[in-house]
Amino acid sequence: MSKSLAKQIRKVIVLANKRKEEALGIVEEIQAYLHTRKIEYSVQFTVDPDDTSLQIPEKTDLAICLGGDGTVLSCARLLHSHGIPMLAVNLGTFGFITEISKNEWKEAFEAYEAGKSGVSRRLMIRVTVNRNEKRVFQGHGLNEMAISASGISKMVSLDVFINQTMAGHFRSDGIIVSTPTGSTGYSLAAGGPILDADLDVLIVNPVCPFTLSNRPLVISGEDVVRVLVLSKQKTKIMLTIDGQVPFILEEGDMITVEKARSKALLITSSQRNYYEVVRDRLNWSGGMHA
Repeated sequence: MSKSLAKQIRKVIVLANKRKEEALGIVEEIQAYLHTRKIEYSVQFTVDPDDTSLQIPEKTDLAICLGGDGTVLSCARLLHSHGIPMLAVNLGTFGFITEISKNEWKEAFEAYEAGKSGVSRRLMIRVTVNRNEKRVFQGHGLNEMAISASGISKMVSLDVFINQTMAGHFRSDGIIVSTPTGSTGYSLAAGGPILDADLDVLIVNPVCPFTLSNRPLVISGEDVVRVLVLSKQKTKIMLTIDGQVPFILEEGDMITVEKARSKALLITSSQRNYYEVVRDRLNWSGGMHA
């Protein structure tokens, strides 16, 4: 996480989840504020920031993302290659990633502009699927890549390699390769560890493995994970990125998961840090309560 000198913000894009009832009112507040400050801006209401029709204006200095964690995941995939910092404002119900509340956006904006708030540089993953030695899919994610059965209560058979080493043969409900940001998401529900969001590591986490010897593994962010979909599967198999981007896999597919070349840039809140967010969202009381 880094702090730096004051920023000169000339152009802003506002990306708002139009399914959120509060979004319109807050967008109007932001528009009025930016107009008064004579800061150029554009607004895009969307439910799908992965939509290729969305255009990012050149020389955009900042993106204000209005929604929940799902909106931030989508915005990260849209913005990371542009190197545009995101001011993520929580309009959702949970908000692990969206540290900034809807009443704090102006304060957070001005703190970032003044160089008083930090920018969390979040590792993202690049996921590539090769079929018969030909690339058939590539995508990026902020939280995780998951491979699972698309049927009900079906196990999948996968071989997992870390770099050039065979890490194991897995019969399980699936496998998750998670970033530190994603450690509080699907991976956590599958029994994985919680990691500091700024670490440069990955989690390889089997989902409900058939053998109890399989456990989540934390590896270097420089490592490359490859997953081979074995033959004679008893179910169809689905790959998903961030729970939002699906791709149907076939037997023999090789999935490669590695650190992306660019990172998601998240402006941090001056009101709370990552550990306070984790504590509050997970309801850690510190007492003897279950």
